[in-house]
Amino acid sequence: MEVNGEKPARRRTQAERTATTRARLLDAGRELFAAHGYAAVSTQAVVEAAGVTRGALYHQFGDKAALFAEVYEDVERGLVVAITDRIAAAAPADQLAAMRVGARLFLEECSSPAVARIVLIDAPAVLGWARWREVGMKYGLGIVEAMLAQAMSDGAIPEQPLRPTAHVLLGALDEAALYIARAPDGEDALRQMVVVCDRLISGIAGD
Repeated sequence: MEVNGEKPARRRTQAERTATTRARLLDAGRELFAAHGYAAVSTQAVVEAAGVTRGALYHQFGDKAALFAEVYEDVERGLVVAITDRIAAAAPADQLAAMRVGARLFLEECSSPAVARIVLIDAPAVLGWARWREVGMKYGLGIVEAMLAQAMSDGAIPEQPLRPTAHVLLGALDEAALYIARAPDGEDALRQMVVVCDRLISGIAGD
């Protein structure tokens, strides 16, 4: 029914209200975890920032740890999208060049204090190593493994054990990102670590 020629606003469905509440909690959790660290953030702080009730948080996620797990996976997912899009935009000449570009972009993205806090510092402690690595395999480790496999297929690097090599490379990148995030001069540390990682990739390629 129209009133004064205007249609009444459509009422949101329960599914839409639930999705909005969930998104608010995820956004608030990500901002607070990144700024203060998991241990320093209370559930009350999260629900106040999200503008919802504590009951809504428990209904959507169960507890703070489950909320953090979802935030962490969302950050990992976003990193993969951002890095793959930027690699494509860079149009590297070959797969080895793509690996070097990807390593640099990973360091740029992950060495920011907010991302490093969630992905590299808090996630292993909160979720445990096995769950942390499981998510990493789904996203970060998965893309590293895929790039290595393609490089081997192209002949850009010699055949070698794929999974162990991916673990070593991603482990080195994780440590490099932590080093940059904690360095007094992040830009200088990034430049240094890009050179180190280029040498590591050259070593894997047998150059």
